[in-house]
Amino acid sequence: MSLNVGDAAPDFVMPASFGRTVSLAGLQGRPFVLYFYPRADTPGCTREACAFQEALPQLAHAGIEVIGVSKDKIKPIEKFAEKFGLKFPLASDAATAVAEAYGVWVQKSMYGKTYMGMERSTFLIDAAGKVARVWPKVKVDGHAADVMQAAAALT
Repeated sequence: MSLNVGDAAPDFVMPASFGRTVSLAGLQGRPFVLYFYPRADTPGCTREACAFQEALPQLAHAGIEVIGVSKDKIKPIEKFAEKFGLKFPLASDAATAVAEAYGVWVQKSMYGKTYMGMERSTFLIDAAGKVARVWPKVKVDGHAADVMQAAAALT
């Protein structure tokens, strides 16, 4: 399943870093960024998370929250967040139900072997709970700036 602009954001409830829980219902009435990344504390995921952390003040000023999602368990997520000073919630989708609902749990291949994995993707969800923008197969460099620009246009 792939989501398109204007679609209702699929429901979710996930445990997140430092005892938090993130849910679609809990974000009702507020726009937010939901970004999916393959694995905590790997080079690309670290650059992406740090770029979102750097953009956090501008996004917060615009009333936009940021939530990162991976298949990692909470303990490695929290180590990752502490190591890089990430203040926004990093959620654990260990069963991949949310990633599947958002269409980002996909078949990948490396060195001739296929496997299921998280496709680096970002969704901007508006205050009405609708998908306002989708970035599939994200390239990390410059991505947070693109998201920030789109988010500013939303508010």
